[in-house]
Amino acid sequence: MDSEQYQACIDECNACAAACNYCAAACLQEENVAEMRECIRLDLDCAGICLLAASYMARGSDFAADICAFCLDVCEACADECERHAMDHCRECAAACRSCADECRRMSDDAD
Repeated sequence: MDSEQYQACIDECNACAAACNYCAAACLQEENVAEMRECIRLDLDCAGICLLAASYMARGSDFAADICAFCLDVCEACADECERHAMDHCRECAAACRSCADECRRMSDDAD
């Protein structure tokens, strides 16, 4: 696997991780943090898997496609949760997650 071939996916994973970390931090500043608990948890899960996927792709790991397939599942779950909330940071995070999931899907499909 040529890591340059997957640079778009690496970039999307890194952007998604940043959006998720920002969303989690912003959720902690919301008035009713308890209502944001699931969003924060999924933000952190998503940021973690996105960074892992980006690192696997960057080094051309044979397992990158498998990690990306899982990453897209986590991104979709995070997007679904963020879309339940009206805050701008959640909406922006959901969009980043959807975009990342699309790139991970393409990357996984290309590897097959």
